[in-house]
Amino acid sequence: MPAGPGLPAGLPVGDGRSEAIIDRLHALHPKLIDLSLDRLQRCLDAIGNPERQLPPVVHVAGTNGKGSTCAFTRAVAEAAGQRVHVYSSPHLVRFHERIRLAGQLVEESVLADTLEEVERRNGGQPITVFEITTAVAILLFSRVPADLLVLEVGLGGRFDATNVVPRPAATAIAAVSMDHMDFLGDTIAAIAREKAGIAKPGVPLVTGRQPPEAMAVIEATAAEVGAPLLRRDRDWWVEERGDGLLYRDARGSVALPRPALPGPHQADNAALALAALRAWNPPWLTDAAAAEGLRRARWPARLQQLDSGALRAMLPPDWELWLDGGHNPGAGEVLAQHLRGWNDRPLHLLVGMKRSKAAAEFLHPLLPHAASLWAVAEPGQHLAMTPEEVVEASGGAARIGPRVEDALREIIGGAAGNGPAARVLICGSLYLAGEVLKRNGTLPD
Repeated sequence: MPAGPGLPAGLPVGDGRSEAIIDRLHALHPKLIDLSLDRLQRCLDAIGNPERQLPPVVHVAGTNGKGSTCAFTRAVAEAAGQRVHVYSSPHLVRFHERIRLAGQLVEESVLADTLEEVERRNGGQPITVFEITTAVAILLFSRVPADLLVLEVGLGGRFDATNVVPRPAATAIAAVSMDHMDFLGDTIAAIAREKAGIAKPGVPLVTGRQPPEAMAVIEATAAEVGAPLLRRDRDWWVEERGDGLLYRDARGSVALPRPALPGPHQADNAALALAALRAWNPPWLTDAAAAEGLRRARWPARLQQLDSGALRAMLPPDWELWLDGGHNPGAGEVLAQHLRGWNDRPLHLLVGMKRSKAAAEFLHPLLPHAASLWAVAEPGQHLAMTPEEVVEASGGAARIGPRVEDALREIIGGAAGNGPAARVLICGSLYLAGEVLKRNGTLPD
């Protein structure tokens, strides 16, 4: 996710009234990100404490993979016939993507009415935009019947606005790596301490593979608060078996298909979602639902293939166009793992990044796989590095786009356009991914 869960001014966040209201809410606090629970708790008190009236919650933190873990959790529950709320951030094109009510994105009239209600009852008190929109989401989740709420942490965990839920059914921590150091600390241990802050007494805490220094902190935090800890490769396991996966834990084993989301790392995220659900153990969770959920899960801008649209139409029919929003060193490593299997045709990388990101570290594992590298920045891309800055981070390997369409024209018009069918991967930023989806005419649903 981008450097903050908030809503930067100037980004398209909604339609009609909701966009105007969210723009107005920026005036309530001078900072976009100010990690604290006090302001939000006061707002929730003012609207009747809806955080105490929610369906069972699976709360997911992590640096990389938490959004995909949430997508798998939702898909498994829906495959079992359950009504699922989802809260996620950031959005790619429209703010409405952040709030899914019983399976459907929030409607504009409902969102605008609830924004105005919470704004009025907040009474002009200081609160960040992410905090007050989280209050809006929680209020909506309390009013619409559902069987599960999948709650994605915005930033960190301990002081993230989502951490007001008093007792989730289960918590999970996806892969921890270096990101958001200006808010969470400059070591893996410090960042893990913030992520582990979602642990609750008596609530199972499930974690995938972690760096040793992260796991030590997670273990210590779980023990301190009294959260039963379920670790991968100690309490649960997943491995490749033929064309699928085999998941195992103390309750037994489950044969699973390969996840619908591409990339070897998605097996970890899918298994983490299943481990969290099995730790909670709702009566509707079956092996068949788990398998079907992995087959049907979707999550835009995570190795998403664009099969149609304006940008796709610029490429020859036998080429492929892919989009990925990963943006930190850990994401670069897992993306590079996937690219090792893409050696059947040339790969052209288009990279645009946010200014606060460790661009050189993200790019380093990707460079050996690229037939060409292009530095891009779209006009609506929030706090984007200039293409020149991306070139510098690449050690001079990149060429300047400067926009996505410009780079695509250069690739097709050059020697690559007369060569074999190739792949194009646009990556480096969820903000860039949102601009690409808008330009391509692809709206997340």
